[in-house]
Amino acid sequence: MTTAPGRAGAHRLVAESPGFALAKLRVGGAAWDWRPDHEEEHVKAVRFDHYGGPEVLEVREVERPVPAPGEVLVGVKAAAINPGEIAIREGLLESRWPTTFPCGEGSDLAGVVVELGSAVSGFADGDAVLGWTSSRASHAEFVAVPADQITAKPEQISWEVAGSLFVAPLAAYASVNAVAPQAGEVVVVSGAAGGVGSIAVQLAVRTGATVIGLASERNHDWLRSRGVVPVVYGEGQAERIRAAAGGRLDAFVDTFGGGYVDLAIELGIPVERINTIIDYAAVERLGVRGEGTHTVDRIEVVREIVEMVADGSVEVPIAATFPLSDVREAYRELAQRKTHGKIVLLP
Repeated sequence: MTTAPGRAGAHRLVAESPGFALAKLRVGGAAWDWRPDHEEEHVKAVRFDHYGGPEVLEVREVERPVPAPGEVLVGVKAAAINPGEIAIREGLLESRWPTTFPCGEGSDLAGVVVELGSAVSGFADGDAVLGWTSSRASHAEFVAVPADQITAKPEQISWEVAGSLFVAPLAAYASVNAVAPQAGEVVVVSGAAGGVGSIAVQLAVRTGATVIGLASERNHDWLRSRGVVPVVYGEGQAERIRAAAGGRLDAFVDTFGGGYVDLAIELGIPVERINTIIDYAAVERLGVRGEGTHTVDRIEVVREIVEMVADGSVEVPIAATFPLSDVREAYRELAQRKTHGKIVLLP
């Protein structure tokens, strides 16, 4: 045990053991009271210092987070990556979500509880959990998360899937709710095999509507297996959609951008039955809906998604996994916008 100087009239005693330190201030003759001192612990986390491509991402040694009152420290097992994080990192969404440098990244997470902040109940060390952070921090070995943003991870859900159950599923949930398909109606989903689209088509099928999914031909068998009518995207897709719909089109969910809102208008779908999670300019220009993850970011919605995934009624496809050290390569693959399902980091 060593003694270190502190503020006037106080010293800090430090008891050292492998990978752990304890410390407390002593003033006068006050009794000792010990607490963890995390200042000497370092863990790995993704950081970037300025806007740019994936080359700006670095995995750095940072101080291990300390859970504040009401927070839980989670050792991260899996954390999905999302297209919105690319736009933030490139500075394309600065007006909506300003960035302070150095910046971390990542929202989705799944892992194991390793420490509780004060005033936390309902969780214990070693609990398997999933949820999200609002602090751009899940692409790391450890993250401190508000206790009301995590929930128990069912054993039957893999870590990779559990670490993907916030951004994409909630964007899909919000999109389908926004256009409110009914039994007997026909709804079209763009990017139907992607991270959000693959979940949106399944949620739309559950409403009893006929769901047309725009995707490359290699994903058509999977779409059919989930009760979706597949249509190849690209030139001539408007005619193919009309043919598949049999003359009726009621709603459109755009998960891809790049002109799909204009296609929905061309198909005669009312603006109030069109939702995009990515084409913010079309929301302003045409008055279509723009509901996504942050319109439904409640733990109750996450639990609803978890139940559907756990009982097998909704599948979350995993396209690829990467170690944290390969975060740049993970984002390069995501940027190609051709993956079927989610890409996940495994810290």
